[in-house]
Amino acid sequence: MPISSLIRVVPNYPRDGIMFRDITTLLKDAVAFHTAIDEIALRYRDVGIDKVVGIESRGFIIGAPVAFQLQKGFVPIRKQNKLPAETIGRNYQLEYGSDRIEIHIDAIQPGERVLLVDDLIATGGTAEAAVGLIHDMGGEVVECCFVIDLPDVGGRMRLTNMGCKVFSLCEFSGS
Repeated sequence: MPISSLIRVVPNYPRDGIMFRDITTLLKDAVAFHTAIDEIALRYRDVGIDKVVGIESRGFIIGAPVAFQLQKGFVPIRKQNKLPAETIGRNYQLEYGSDRIEIHIDAIQPGERVLLVDDLIATGGTAEAAVGLIHDMGGEVVECCFVIDLPDVGGRMRLTNMGCKVFSLCEFSGS
């Protein structure tokens, strides 16, 4: 069964016109969740990853088990003021306003090869800011990995234009 068939589509959430792609239906299916994590980990098993970085919050759900399978460390990127030690951060634009993500200053060492993971790539603003933070710390983004890509929204192209490779388990057209 394809992974895309286990993604619930919620119309008009969080606002009219948005077709929200909900991964909780994938996560609650033990076989499908295990398969998704295995497929991602297999892709990066022999690539030479030093750390897996997950973007708050669903990137933690995917990234942590991938890091575990790869026997690598996991680094969280969180919203502003959520991490307890010293951080660096980046602001990014949302459709209506801006937000900020942060990472601990000791999370990534210069030259480390990093896999960036999140559940979904849409406009790419958060992922672009995360890539910027990794670069600010001297890390190399090996690839940006997502469960879902919404290619019509432009995030994949945004990351590609930054020189990043992008991989996703499935794609959905539209928003």
